[in-house]
Amino acid sequence: MSERVDLLIENAQFLLTSNGSNEIFQRYSMAITDGKISHIGPTGELATLNAAERYDATDKLLLPGLINAHTHLAMSLLRGWAEGLDLQGFLERVWAAEGAIMDEATCELGTELGALEALLAGTTTALDMYLNPMATHRGAVKVGLRHICAPIFFDSAGLDGLQWQERISFANNWPAELEKLGGPFTPIYLSPHSTYTNSPEHLSEIAEIATRLKARIHLHVSETAAENKEVWEKYSKTPTEICRESGLLAHPTIFGHGVHLSDSDLEIVSFTGASIAHCPSSNLKLGSGIANYKKLRASKINVALGTDGCSSSNDLDMFFVMRMAAHLVALNEGPEKVELVEIIRSATIEGARALGMGERIGSLEIGKEADLVAIDLAQPHLTPIHDIQALIVFAAGRGDVTDVWVAGEQVVCARRSTRVDSKELMERANKRIEALGALK
Repeated sequence: MSERVDLLIENAQFLLTSNGSNEIFQRYSMAITDGKISHIGPTGELATLNAAERYDATDKLLLPGLINAHTHLAMSLLRGWAEGLDLQGFLERVWAAEGAIMDEATCELGTELGALEALLAGTTTALDMYLNPMATHRGAVKVGLRHICAPIFFDSAGLDGLQWQERISFANNWPAELEKLGGPFTPIYLSPHSTYTNSPEHLSEIAEIATRLKARIHLHVSETAAENKEVWEKYSKTPTEICRESGLLAHPTIFGHGVHLSDSDLEIVSFTGASIAHCPSSNLKLGSGIANYKKLRASKINVALGTDGCSSSNDLDMFFVMRMAAHLVALNEGPEKVELVEIIRSATIEGARALGMGERIGSLEIGKEADLVAIDLAQPHLTPIHDIQALIVFAAGRGDVTDVWVAGEQVVCARRSTRVDSKELMERANKRIEALGALK
């Protein structure tokens, strides 16, 4: 008898792996068993597998699920709410709206909506930072996203009303709470908002908790020049130096943005092994500046990509982020400096490594969890194909995603969620934001 598998994805026109050799195969098939990739090979060689289900990938491109390394999914409810503003003006307007509606139920609703948008656009994993993380995780898991969230820390009570000791207590119990909520595997994280909203003393306390929990760290760092100036005037140090001296960088850390890092900051980031989540669309829209992608990589820093939140970048489209990142390299360094394989890896395997999941996801390889995306190539704007990597970065988009699997489960089928009623979800979202009317 032939070997039995759960799913055989057959006859893909292209299979982009993001493996160590960046292999791209043609006319290949892939089998999934128990949520993991069990076989990859030429279509003819895998045709005899005894598959419980089969998926015809003719005219499709298979690639690893995209990884959004810095976002705020619940802010999908505030898309278009704060326009024509720099970061400070944006925050002031957004925080007022959040104070008006972002209770636990609304955080869950906004994250459910954001997770659906992300999955339909080919993103299978997101590192999310937002209020009420248990609620946000429930919303994301409901849709099928691999959702990394964490307790969030502010010196002040903040919009969630938690006092500092309540935040500490919640963080200490976080692993047990997270396990109750289920969903695909994710590592344990703690999320101090930033060095301008958390004192060095409090950041040191977070670092101590991270030691006990073996947690990773996610925070905003040097998003704007104004942030750097504010932190320097308070402490005579850069945000990165505060992260190091507080002990945060003794733990695997990912910086959201990293736009305004000095040369000495880059040395610290490189030495400690922290990663940067480059968010070009948000940084440009808010006029925050441009992170130097090539300089970051030349400094031997792992660079992932992120969208930031929908209220600052207005979408959760990682294809657009890849394109923007490539265009900025061309603008600043010259078109010849754009290495497409680097850009794609930042959205896949390097993103996975930044999040501490490189051994599980981020590439299509036997033994890894089956997080993958199918793109329909039989379209005028994707014809003809001269360079598959150029097609992914410069031509393909979220509308080309037809099917998505997370841990072997098909969560998007023929451009529709298999988990939730999209129309009903959008109706609930539209109803909830009616409460913002008084703030307009």
